[in-house]
Amino acid sequence: MGIVLAFQQAYQPVAGSILLSAIVAGVPLYVLFVMLAVLRLPAWICAITSMLTAAALGWLVWGMPIGITAGAATEGMAFGLWPISWIVLNAVFFHNLTVASGDFDVIRRSLTRLTEDRRLQTLLVAFSFGALLEGIAGFGAPVAITASILASMGFEPVTAAVLALLANTAPVAFGSIGIPITTLGGLVAPILGHTDPASTTRALSAMVGRQLPLFSILIPAYLIVVLAGWRRMREVLPAVLLTGVSFAVVQFLVSNFVGPELTDIIAALVSMACLAALLRVWRPAQVYRFEHESGTHPAEPVPAPRRVMGASSDLPGEAVAKGGRMDDDRSADRTGRVWAAYAMYVVLVVVILVGQMGNLPGLTKLAAPANITADLKCGTPQFKLCALPWIGADPAKDRQSFKFPDWNFYWPGTYETNAKGAPVSLVFREKPIVSKETAYQVPFDWNFLAAAGSLVFYACIAAWLFMRARGARVNFIAVYGRTIRQLALPIVTIAFILSIAYLMNFSGMTSSLAIAFASTGAVFPFVAAFLGWLGVFLTGSDTSSNTLFGPLQAQTAQQLGNVSPILTAGTNSSGGVMGKMISPQNLSVGAAGVNKVGAEGAIFARVIRYSLILTALVGTVAMIEAYVIPSIIPSP
Repeated sequence: MGIVLAFQQAYQPVAGSILLSAIVAGVPLYVLFVMLAVLRLPAWICAITSMLTAAALGWLVWGMPIGITAGAATEGMAFGLWPISWIVLNAVFFHNLTVASGDFDVIRRSLTRLTEDRRLQTLLVAFSFGALLEGIAGFGAPVAITASILASMGFEPVTAAVLALLANTAPVAFGSIGIPITTLGGLVAPILGHTDPASTTRALSAMVGRQLPLFSILIPAYLIVVLAGWRRMREVLPAVLLTGVSFAVVQFLVSNFVGPELTDIIAALVSMACLAALLRVWRPAQVYRFEHESGTHPAEPVPAPRRVMGASSDLPGEAVAKGGRMDDDRSADRTGRVWAAYAMYVVLVVVILVGQMGNLPGLTKLAAPANITADLKCGTPQFKLCALPWIGADPAKDRQSFKFPDWNFYWPGTYETNAKGAPVSLVFREKPIVSKETAYQVPFDWNFLAAAGSLVFYACIAAWLFMRARGARVNFIAVYGRTIRQLALPIVTIAFILSIAYLMNFSGMTSSLAIAFASTGAVFPFVAAFLGWLGVFLTGSDTSSNTLFGPLQAQTAQQLGNVSPILTAGTNSSGGVMGKMISPQNLSVGAAGVNKVGAEGAIFARVIRYSLILTALVGTVAMIEAYVIPSIIPSP
């Protein structure tokens, strides 16, 4: 091995002090915070600047060779593009197809016609339908769309934004086809020494699925208390409990026994179906309306909302503009048309379940070709169910050459070839992060067919074919092109945010922070929730928070020794979702969705206390799980 090229991580490079090293290691995060929250600059500019800061510190202070620095930065960008942005792109494309076909409007109208009671409308639109949008699209769209729908139904605009932000909590960790958990699993797996991120991802999915269902029961009640008070909440307690409990039960079952991808989608559909069924046989004794309302006539719609960021390509603004006006096209909403609209989401669920069948209980050892999941993963290193790729050499003999359908290789700049011709990492983790010097293995996995984004793309094709079969005029290519334009800047931002994480992980900056945070001792599980909360406040995204702080959480737990890294990393995601309602990005989305740009301060003042209370509760749950019922924590 070329000793000169190898890099041994150092954790106290600043004056031999772990405190000073940790303070300096946080500089990329301080830069991100100041530029986002204080200077209010565009997120992509903030991400690029923070990435360059991390690269400079990794090279000049932590001593990471320039070649490895470049390799870490570019691998992080690549991971941000695949699988992260690939999932986001196709999830939003699916949503845009339903908008273009009219299915989205049909579903929205079907929800608003179920009841005139404002409390029940809040449960249906803000919580259940918002969770469905979060599961499919995420990234601001649920808040913008549900806030706009509520406002158009007659809700006071700022109240509509507050309710949409408060509801967009419990589902967020499994949003965008489970991308926050998938991202977290990919980053935490190497820290735990796992070669297969899938097992780590499933453990994290189960962990979060053993925390957030408690809040899925609490949030619907909390929403109604905020809207109408405790007494009015008790009047609709059957609906509140059924909405929350049905969502929570499915959220627990799917996250623990299937995986993160379909958790929100199935839970939201079940929750909506349960509440709709209840309303056929039960109604509250009094219909709750706002004081200014008379009779049963809904208020006039609010004007069409402004775009969120002032650009015609902005996704939430576009979605609101198309889906937020209360047109009354009832002739298109016969029972069969409503079922056809909901069937598109059933198609999405079925396609993903088929693609993920190999991860379902009882099917994990089913061999190819009967196991479709195994078929799509052929050639993955050490994957025994289908060891050889369709195209390319045996990965056990030639790791780096191109393979299909799964190409798992070491990224240029981060490895060298040993005497046997096998790639070996150039980066080594040292004590006290590990018990002995250990290679930091982070190969890049280009799983062309099995990636969650690919499964969603297959579902998009199937849904489009169904749309065309029933006569909908939807141009597949045009909608996809518009989606790419809408997401161009968010994709750039995601790529550079992931680059920050990879640079901090490869250089050892994350480890320096972890050693410092280990000094919090036994209360760290509580602190972990607020770290996740801070990450989402900074970035507006649970995915980005998991990217920034997930590895730190896992490494800190390893330093403590008596806390599970799965617990603390999972708590980062669970705590993070409670910070989404106060992030500047989501406040802007909520305000724009109700045509109240400039009211972000008023909305923030109303939601900050809810955010702090809920985050403290997540931290308390984590403390109980860590020290009272540790058996609840899953193992990869």
